[in-house]
Amino acid sequence: MVTLAPITEDTVALADRFGFDYISGFNMTEVSGPLICAVNETVMRSCGRAREGMECRIVDAFDNEVPHGEPGELVIRADNPWTLSHGYLGDPEATAEAWRNGWFHTGDLMRRNDEGCFFFIDRKKDAIRRRGENMSSLEIEIEVCGHPAVREAAAYGVDLPGGEQEVMVTVAPVAGVTIDPRELIEYLIPRMTHFMVPRYVRIEPELPKTPTNKIQKTGLRAEGITADTFDREAAGLSVRRQKLSTA
Repeated sequence: MVTLAPITEDTVALADRFGFDYISGFNMTEVSGPLICAVNETVMRSCGRAREGMECRIVDAFDNEVPHGEPGELVIRADNPWTLSHGYLGDPEATAEAWRNGWFHTGDLMRRNDEGCFFFIDRKKDAIRRRGENMSSLEIEIEVCGHPAVREAAAYGVDLPGGEQEVMVTVAPVAGVTIDPRELIEYLIPRMTHFMVPRYVRIEPELPKTPTNKIQKTGLRAEGITADTFDREAAGLSVRRQKLSTA
């Protein structure tokens, strides 16, 4: 089985049950498969290692390489100059934004371990920053979708006065099921780090999609906090900071 999703315990269990090999990696139209996992990869949630002929780095906002384990943007260059896309047709501004300092900037936040495995965190534009804490919208969505009444979810940051952001999720229910936003928050509180628990919850029958069936968060962010949005703080649901163990 070939997939471009990170390898998980479910992938391994499925392969063991039906007796097939699996392989995964990371790809974009512009970059020609720069990361690839080993066949039957055992490093969970890895997007793979840089393949031969590709150089991949994790960098900060100034294109400085960050230490292993720290998050940053994945940038790529190739030994063969024609391996990667050289730009976007009729869009010089997008080309200049993507190609900087000799590296293609993917717009994806990742981290790299000491063994050279890369791990996807989030799309750079979808990452949320709340009171100094950076968080992955994907990680929030995984927890929210663990609720049995939730069919799909979109997590994103909404701007508040003073330049702060708060976490908001819009969820679509399983057919024939009603989602209680208060009960959803109570479900999430013991399962998530305190600063990742959404403050706002909005329920919609369907989430907006792009032509390629990806959830379109741009419109949701633009709509912001609507009249039908549930506010955890206004409802009196507090989230306490977890105490660090001294054991």
